[in-house]
Amino acid sequence: MVKRLLYPITLVILAVSCGKDPQGGEHPGINPGPGETNSVTEVITVQSDITVDLKTDKAIYAPGEEIIFTGNVPSDAKIRYRHMGETIHEHAASGSQWTWTAPSADGQGYMVEVYRQRDEKTDLVLGTIAVDVSSDWTMFPRYGFVGDFGKNKLDAGVIEAEMEFLSRCHINGVQFYDWHNKHHWPLGGTMDKLDEVYKDIANRDVYNAAVKKYIDVQHSYGMKAMFYNLAFGVLDDARADGVKEEWNLYKKSGREDQDAHTLPGGWKSNIYLVNPGNTEWQNYLIERNKEVYHHLDFDGFHIDQLGSRGTRYDWNGKKVDLPAGYASFINAMKKAHPDKRLVFNAVSSYGSNRIAETGNVDFCYNEVWGSEEQFKDLYTIIKSNDMNSNHTLKSIFAAYMNYECSNREFNIPGVLLTDAVIFALGGAHLELGDHMLCREYFPSQDVKMSPALKTLIVRYYDFMTAYQNLLRGESSKAEVQVEVVSTATRKVPFNNWPPKEASVTTYAKKIGDKTVINFLNFRTVDNLSWRDLKGTRPAPAKVIKSPIKIKYEAKATKVWVASPDQHAGAAQELAFTQENGYILVTLPSLEYWTMLVIE
Repeated sequence: MVKRLLYPITLVILAVSCGKDPQGGEHPGINPGPGETNSVTEVITVQSDITVDLKTDKAIYAPGEEIIFTGNVPSDAKIRYRHMGETIHEHAASGSQWTWTAPSADGQGYMVEVYRQRDEKTDLVLGTIAVDVSSDWTMFPRYGFVGDFGKNKLDAGVIEAEMEFLSRCHINGVQFYDWHNKHHWPLGGTMDKLDEVYKDIANRDVYNAAVKKYIDVQHSYGMKAMFYNLAFGVLDDARADGVKEEWNLYKKSGREDQDAHTLPGGWKSNIYLVNPGNTEWQNYLIERNKEVYHHLDFDGFHIDQLGSRGTRYDWNGKKVDLPAGYASFINAMKKAHPDKRLVFNAVSSYGSNRIAETGNVDFCYNEVWGSEEQFKDLYTIIKSNDMNSNHTLKSIFAAYMNYECSNREFNIPGVLLTDAVIFALGGAHLELGDHMLCREYFPSQDVKMSPALKTLIVRYYDFMTAYQNLLRGESSKAEVQVEVVSTATRKVPFNNWPPKEASVTTYAKKIGDKTVINFLNFRTVDNLSWRDLKGTRPAPAKVIKSPIKIKYEAKATKVWVASPDQHAGAAQELAFTQENGYILVTLPSLEYWTMLVIE
């Protein structure tokens, strides 16, 4: 467990409700006492009727690049562009397609809102979409995947439709899972000739034309394409392809029992393991990767491992330090192809410190399992990644939801609460691809995304992208502590991170002159595992129009909220009063996650 570093800022929130608690009971309000020192009572009320479907032509934009928007925008609507809640530009609607030149500032998120003025005091939000303006995708990585490269993917419009949805969710990097021919010979072909079709490890057909088309379509959206492979895997015919026995990894000293990952019968081969730190093996795979990059316009290499293997030995009977071998492997791959990006999977955090400390991976990628199944474990991983990378790398989780379910749809409350926590903590979730991810074998589609969840997922990814500077712009060094006390007759319990059952948890950061407080709703959970293994997590008990009293010593000039669960993420300024070191304001709504910002 990494010790938390908290800035010496304390916020005391006294929560009360006007009207009935969602679970019953009256909540008396708090009346502001004498000595009021600051007051903002006139703000524009926000309502929403989300009827406008918006799209952009890319998933990510360079500073100064032209952005093309399309949508069924009413002629009497207005369009405004907001950065961290502040309107920076606004104009009247001018048809179903229009352009906006991205600002020159790098690494910024924007929320674009289509709205209509209902009256002088009310804005009606009709639709929203986020925009990421970053010169490099790893500033705010949002990772997706593809896992099927069969002939059907070459049918007209199939790949285009899949990537259009990923672009709508602002996915800016894509992992190509099990695209390869053999782990030790990934290309389907040679330097001289590319095969039309070959078999993957599961003996499925892979068409090189489909791989190429995915890359081309992704690049048209500004996405980066990363090819997947193990750091140390070979198949049973490896020696015929030039892999030496002396590179093997053994379970016992004395060259006994080569380590292996057993696969189902009918697959091409089991996967046999070699020493990733062996320089001859590294040079061998570098040559194979040259063939890959020669034929296929991949942007980098997504490197996998298999977690802790216990004590393992090399050809000479020496114990192998696998994390050190991983670091050596990463450095060799980067030296060979310095212009290509690298990601390395820390399975159950195994070797994560050595991976991040190389300085040659572009973000931290953690595949989390039962040993890290609690919500608090996600925080611990992000904190550890921050420390290991000197607070320079973002974190992405391969976290498989509803893992014990099959032949059904994903449970919406389980998915949204987990995404809310990951995003609020500053991470991202690998879950979107040519389908929604439910297993470590990415082609599996045992659990499917419903149309309702698909709509909600777009809202969550818009939110993470639009407010990325508040959520992911600073590492865990920016944390501040939030103290919450309810004075209601029927209390809604509040607590600081980590979460507790039957309560609302707050997680806060100080970002520049803004204090960002994330409210996460755990009121109806009966366990604190993010996995929702059986898909039974219930919908949360909503908190509606709840006045809160916040201890805040500095003079506040503005208080606003935004939530992916309300008004499609549009920001809403709040009326407030401030006296005697407290802010009194009404939190409009909390379903899964609401972000409140004090400036």
